[in-house]
Amino acid sequence: MKIKKGDSVIVITGKDKGKKGKIVHVFPKENKVIVEGLNMIKRHQRPRKSKER
Repeated sequence: MKIKKGDSVIVITGKDKGKKGKIVHVFPKENKVIVEGLNMIKRHQRPRKSKER
């Protein structure tokens, strides 16, 4: 891969198309990267019991 951690990139496909970000992690064997702040997934978390605090 010709890109590395810390490079600034623009997404060209997908739901985040056109957005800019910085590369956080590179997976060269899979030809994948993780871009800071893009494609974030939100998960629901159950509230804790009051006694566990």
